[in-house]
Amino acid sequence: MAPQILDRNLHIRAIDAYIDPSVPRERAIITHGHADHARSGHGAVLATPDTIAIMKTRYGEDCAGAFEPLDFGVPLQIDEVTITLYPAGHVLGSAQVLIEQHGRRVVVTGDYKRLADRTAQPYELVQCDLLVTEATFGLPVFQHPHPKLEIGRLLKSVADQPERCHMVGCYALGKAQRVIGLLRDAGWEQPIYLHGAMIRLCELYEERGVKLGNLRPATGTVKAEMAGQIVIAPPAAIRDRWSRRFPDPVTCQASGWMSVKQRARQALVELPLVISDHCDWGELQQTIHETGAETVWVTHG
Repeated sequence: MAPQILDRNLHIRAIDAYIDPSVPRERAIITHGHADHARSGHGAVLATPDTIAIMKTRYGEDCAGAFEPLDFGVPLQIDEVTITLYPAGHVLGSAQVLIEQHGRRVVVTGDYKRLADRTAQPYELVQCDLLVTEATFGLPVFQHPHPKLEIGRLLKSVADQPERCHMVGCYALGKAQRVIGLLRDAGWEQPIYLHGAMIRLCELYEERGVKLGNLRPATGTVKAEMAGQIVIAPPAAIRDRWSRRFPDPVTCQASGWMSVKQRARQALVELPLVISDHCDWGELQQTIHETGAETVWVTHG
């Protein structure tokens, strides 16, 4: 049966490999580069070339004993098990893991989203017998608005308050680049200013073929000249002393959690932007149905 291929630690027993292990393992398959999934210290890492590049950028060239890059859609036979990676749409290089053994198919989604995003390879549906799905927003209350509408709200605020600087809190990997891409798609051609924590990963995206337009460091700018501009920074930075270098900043945050008003208030966010890199409730239900899985395991994001 399919569940015997994989245990609840996401351990593929036949090849003694773990998917996104939280502690160092001899063999690890990494779905994407976020720190709660990709960690240093593994003996050998199997991942997409983009994820490997992200890991090396964040943790150093020697963050694993060895790396084996695997392109999307290319089956890899290891003993009696076949591993194939498929795009998850979450961030650049993010992958679902298809495990095939004895005619059974198991898919571990990792984090995923189904909306189109020009900064990540688009999600591909994979048929399976057992689906292990994330459920970060696994409650019916979570129905994400289209991100174009949220970017429209941001740009309207910029136009309505030209004397203020808008600071958008984002995760450095994935969300920052997606927000930049959405701004470009909406017609914002002006420079976008970056906190130092964002710069190297944005450069890496450019190196991997994702065009982000005119980006500039936010440090060293003249305060008065930042009126009417947009700054991308980590969520913590928009609330600390660093933000005081900008004129009367409008604090924004881009996250699926901004649909929870109490979270936005607690984070002192003036303009919450509900932009998520995860599926909402409806998309999770759709995916479970369309994969044809007879068994579903649900895990955290």
